[in-house]
Amino acid sequence: MIKYIIFIYLSFLSIFYTGPSSAQTLYAVKWVSDGDTIVLMDGRHVRYIGVNTPEVKHADKKAEPYGYHAKNFNTKLLYSQRVRLEFDKERYDQFGRLLAYVFLEDGTFVNKAILEHGLAYCLPRRPNNRYDEVFLNSQRYAMSEKSGIWRQFNEKRGRYIANQRSKRFHQETCPFGKKTKERNRIIFKEKWEAFRAGFAPCKKCFGNYD
Repeated sequence: MIKYIIFIYLSFLSIFYTGPSSAQTLYAVKWVSDGDTIVLMDGRHVRYIGVNTPEVKHADKKAEPYGYHAKNFNTKLLYSQRVRLEFDKERYDQFGRLLAYVFLEDGTFVNKAILEHGLAYCLPRRPNNRYDEVFLNSQRYAMSEKSGIWRQFNEKRGRYIANQRSKRFHQETCPFGKKTKERNRIIFKEKWEAFRAGFAPCKKCFGNYD
């Protein structure tokens, strides 16, 4: 009787078993678009969560400093590799790209590695904030080592308005910065300190930040 009950129980479970966890699925990389975006063999574009690398050349825009350094690093890391994707609460961005934390088969955390080498800055964006603290520590390490984009950092003292809610910092003249509520507002005199505190530059007032 007990064996029969166990058999029925296992049969019941098998109905709902869908195979290995999707978290362990490996995907072959077809193409590296730039420092923070890849294309899988199935055609899907994957945007790395939590990081932003300098842009490479586009039809109407010239390459930013270290844009190709970031792309080459990303290519070297992922060439002929398979990756595991880990997702957070929000799966797609406004362009339909998958948002993911990307890991190599040997466990290398790609998002983190790019930050550690100074080829990106942290780009916090709720609700995908699982590794924000890990990313910020990696960025601070690169800053302390003056690696990559931090080597010849273009500092300009001023008054920068940071928003604790959006995790963005703005130039003083930026209308979005001016609208920041007092309870969410922090003032920085240096961009360096805003980056070290975990804020990313507002693209509306800084443009494509270099």
